[in-house]
Amino acid sequence: MTEQDNELRAGTGSGQGGDPGSPRVRLRDREAELRSVEAAVDKLCREFAAGGTEIGGLLAFSGRPGIGKTSLLHEVRRIARLRDGAAVLFARGSERQYKEPYHVLRQLLQPALTRLEPDEFRQVMGTWEEVVGPAMGLKQPRAGARRLDPQGVRDGLDYVITQLAPRRAPLVMIVDDLHWGDHESLSWLTQFAVRSRELPVLLVFAFREDEHDWPNDTQQHRGHVLALATRKHELNRLSLTSVTDMIRAELGDKAEDAFCYEFWNVVNGNPFEAVALLDQVRDQELEPVEENSQQLRELAVDATGMTLKGWLDRLGAATLRFAWACAMLGTDIRIDLATRISTQSAEGARESIKQLRKQRVLTQTPNGNLEFVHPLIGSSIYNTMPEATRTGMHGVAAAEIENAGLGLLAASRHLVETFSGEGDDRTVRKLRRAAAEHLLIGAPEAAQRCLHRALNEPPADDIRAEVLYELGCSALLTDPLATVNQLKLALDPEEGPLRPDLRVDATFRLSEVLAHSGELRQAALVCQEEAEQTADPGDRMRLQAASFMWHAFRRAEEDGPGRSARLAELCQGLTGREAADRAVLAMRAWDLTLRGAPSAEALAHADDVLDGGRLPKGLGWTDSTWGFELPSMLGLTYTYNDRIAQAERLFADAIIQFEVAGWSGAHRGFAYFLMGLARFRRGMLAEAEDFLRRALRLSERIGPKLPLAWDAVGVLVDTLLARGRVDEAWELATTFGFQPPYHDTAMVLPDAPSLYGKLLVAKRRYAGAAATLTEAGAQLEARGWHNTVWAPWAGHLAIAIAADEPERAREYAQKSVRDARAFGTASAIGTALRLQAQIEDGQQAVELLEESVAHLGQSPAGYEHAVALVDLGAALRRVGRLEDAQEYLYQGIELAQHCSAEGLVDQARRELANYGLRPNRLGDFRETLSQPEWDVAKLAVRGVPPQRIADELGVHLSLVNRRLAAVYRKAGSGPDGLASALGLAGRSREATRPGGEVAEGEE
Repeated sequence: MTEQDNELRAGTGSGQGGDPGSPRVRLRDREAELRSVEAAVDKLCREFAAGGTEIGGLLAFSGRPGIGKTSLLHEVRRIARLRDGAAVLFARGSERQYKEPYHVLRQLLQPALTRLEPDEFRQVMGTWEEVVGPAMGLKQPRAGARRLDPQGVRDGLDYVITQLAPRRAPLVMIVDDLHWGDHESLSWLTQFAVRSRELPVLLVFAFREDEHDWPNDTQQHRGHVLALATRKHELNRLSLTSVTDMIRAELGDKAEDAFCYEFWNVVNGNPFEAVALLDQVRDQELEPVEENSQQLRELAVDATGMTLKGWLDRLGAATLRFAWACAMLGTDIRIDLATRISTQSAEGARESIKQLRKQRVLTQTPNGNLEFVHPLIGSSIYNTMPEATRTGMHGVAAAEIENAGLGLLAASRHLVETFSGEGDDRTVRKLRRAAAEHLLIGAPEAAQRCLHRALNEPPADDIRAEVLYELGCSALLTDPLATVNQLKLALDPEEGPLRPDLRVDATFRLSEVLAHSGELRQAALVCQEEAEQTADPGDRMRLQAASFMWHAFRRAEEDGPGRSARLAELCQGLTGREAADRAVLAMRAWDLTLRGAPSAEALAHADDVLDGGRLPKGLGWTDSTWGFELPSMLGLTYTYNDRIAQAERLFADAIIQFEVAGWSGAHRGFAYFLMGLARFRRGMLAEAEDFLRRALRLSERIGPKLPLAWDAVGVLVDTLLARGRVDEAWELATTFGFQPPYHDTAMVLPDAPSLYGKLLVAKRRYAGAAATLTEAGAQLEARGWHNTVWAPWAGHLAIAIAADEPERAREYAQKSVRDARAFGTASAIGTALRLQAQIEDGQQAVELLEESVAHLGQSPAGYEHAVALVDLGAALRRVGRLEDAQEYLYQGIELAQHCSAEGLVDQARRELANYGLRPNRLGDFRETLSQPEWDVAKLAVRGVPPQRIADELGVHLSLVNRRLAAVYRKAGSGPDGLASALGLAGRSREATRPGGEVAEGEE
C-alpha cells in the first residue's frame, strides 16, 4: 500500500502528490488551514492577473511529528496546480541529508532552471552563473575558480529568483520538513522570506514544533520564519470524531465507542500514529470491542517505536539491511545504489522492495526511485542500526556514490560518518578534496566537517599541520574566531611541521583575520615575528610588508617615524616589477600620503605599481597572496592625492570583481566604502551616502560594529555634515563610538578623534572640540602624519579656539596651510586656506578665500569648492562688495546643488536673502548646455530627424537621443517649443548663446 493509500485511510491526504486530476479527499479537521491556503493562493493569482508584482506572502504550518503536515502540503500543491498559470516548486528537508549543502534548494530550483531554454537560462542567471550554477549542481566550478563567499551565493540566488519569479509567476514555493533543511538552504530561505513580498511568490513552509535534536541554527531560522509569516497555523490533533471515522472506515461499523475512545487517547489524535496502530490492530485481527481496549497501548509501542528486534521480526534480516541502505540515502532513493550498499543481488533487492512496499515502509516515486512512506519510518529504521554496522555501511555508501559518478560532494556526508581511528591516508585525502570542493560552491561549514573528520582519522604527523591550515582557511569568510584558533594551531610546532610556503601564508591569513577583527597591533606583531624566522627573501618581504601595512592602519603606534624610515629603506633598489616589490611601493605611496610628503613623490610610487593604469597580476582585488588591502592602499593614495578618477576606476573594478567572485560580505562592503569615500572626496554627496550606507548594511549583516562599520560610519558622518544634517551625523557618530575613549580597533579612515573634533565644531561645542583635536594632533604629529586632507585637525582646532586664543588659533591655521603646501595638492591647499579664513576678518579673509577658490577650482573636490565659493561670497558681502558677493554666492549655490549639499544651499540663500539679494537666480539654461548638446539642439530646431543627426555628427542614435533628452530637460520644453526656448523665435535659424553671440558653427 502506498503513501497515497495511507493518506486516504487517514483522511488526511489528497491524490498522489497533489495531482490536480486526482479526486479530492477531505483533510480531516483541517478546514481552517485549507481556507487559509485557498485564500492565499487566490489572492496571489488574482492580484498577479491584475498586474500586481509586490504581492507575495508566507504561510507557516507547524506541529508535532506525524500530525499531518506533509499531507496538508500535498493538498497545497494540488490547490496551487489547479489555478491557471500558477507554477509550483517543492522541496523537502531530510534528517539524513541536512548536512548536504544546498540539498533543499537544489530540489526547489533545479527542475525549474533546467527546463529553461538556453537564452532564457542565461538571462535568468545573468552574471551569477559561475556562482549559482555550481551551488545548484547545474555545472562544475570553472578551472581555477576561487572559493565562494556564502553570502555571495545567497546574493546570486536572490538575483536568480527575482529573474525567475516573473517568468513563472505566480509562483508557489513549498518546503516540507523545513526543520531538517541544510544550513545553506535555510540561510537563504530565511533571508529570502523578507524579500518574497516584493515578488509574485507565495512561500509555504512546514516544520515540527518542540524538537531538541535539530541542527544548531534551525531554531533561530524557525523563529525568523514565524516572525515573517503572513499567517501561522499550528496543526492540532484529530478530534475523537475524526479518529472514530477512520477506525470504522477500516474495521467496520462494529467498532465500539469505548474502543474508539481508548484508541484516540492512545494515539493522542496523531494521524500517523493512528494509521500505524490501525495496521497493528488489523494484522493482529483484534476485535474493536471494549474488552480489547487495554491491548492498544502495547500494540502502539510496537507500531510507532519499532526496535531492532521488532523490525527484524517484521521484515527479516535481508530486507531490513536493504531498508537500512535506503535510510542512509535519505530521500529520492536510487534503487541501484541501495542495492549495492546493502550488498544484495538485483533479485534480492527486488524482493526486499516488494516486501517493504507491502509492509508500508517504502513507496515508489514517479521517477522510479524510492521514498519512505513517512520520514518517521526512515528515522526509526536508521536508529535501529548497530553502531558498527552503521559506520561500515556509511563507508560503503561513500564508495558506491563516488563510483556511481555522483562525486565527492555527495559522498562526503557519508565519509564524515565513518571512523576507523587507523589513520587511513586515502580517507584523509578524500576528505581534504571534498572540503576543497565544498569551498568552491560556498559551503564552508560542510568543508569544516570534512576537515574535522580528517583530523580525527587522524592524518599522518607530517601533514597534520597542513590539515589544520586548511581548516583555518576554510572559515576565513565566515568564522574569524575559528580561523584564528586553527591557524595558531597550524603554526604551533607541537602540531607537526608546516611547509615554509604554507607557514608564511598561514601567518599572513592569521594577520588578516586579526586585523579585520580589530586586533591591528597583534596582526602586525604576528607578521613581524614570523618574518624574523623566515629564510626566503620573497616570503620575508611579504611578511615585513604585511607588518608595515597593519601598523599603518592603526590609530596609534609606538614608533611611526621609525617604521616609515624602515619602509623607505625597504623600497630602495626595488625595480617595481615583481608583485612583492609593487606591494611595498604601494605601501610606501600610502605612507608618504599620510606623512603629507610631496604629492608627486607618492603618486610616482603609485604609478610604478600599476600596469597601464590597471592592477598588475598578483595584486588584484581577489588575489589570495596579498589580499584586498594592497589595492585599497593604492586607491586611497589616488583618492587623497586628487587623482580621484583613477581611484574610482580601481574601486569600480573591485565591486565588479567581488561580485563575479561571489564575495558579497566584507569584501564587497569594503569596496562600497571605498567608492563612497571617493564620491565624497569628489563632492558627489548623495552617491557617497548611498555607497556608504550599503557598506554599513553589509557590515551589520556580518556582525556588530566591525572595522568596516567604523570606516563607513566615519566617512558617512563627514558626508552628512557636508549635506547639512548635523544632528543625524552626531547621532550616528555617538552610536558607533566616535568619542573618547578611543580604541585601536579599526582601520580608521578618517582618524576618529579628528573626525569627532570636527563634529564638535559643527555642533559649536568648542571646548570639547579643542580638547579632542589637541589629542588627535599630538598622536598624529608623534607618528609624523601631517596630511591635512586625511585628518584636518589643525584647521578645525584653530576654529575651536579662535574666540579665546586668537594668536594660538592663527598658529594652528598657518601650520595647516604650511603642511598643505608641502603636500602640494590643490584640494589640500584650498581647504586649508578656507579654514584659515574662518578665523580672519575683512580683506584678509577675502584674500585667503580668493586663493582658496583658485586652488579648489583646479581640483576635483567639488564640495570643498562650493563651500569656498559660498564663504567667499559671504566675506565679500561683509566688506561691501555686494555685486561680487552675489556672483560667488550664486556660483556656490549651483555647485552645492550639483553636490547635493542641501545645507550649504540653504546657508547661501540665507546669506543672499538677509542682504536684499535675490535668493534664487533665474539662470539661463543655455549656459548649462554642453557643446555636444548644442550640436544636436541646433539640428533638431531645423527639423532634422534623430537618425540623420546621428549620421551627420557621426555618433550612435542612442547617444543623440540621450543628448536631446538632456536638452529638453534643461530647456523645460519639448520639440515644439525648443526654438523659442533657445531664443530663435523671429530669427533666421541661428542659434545664439546668451549675450547675443552666434553659436559656434552657425555663422
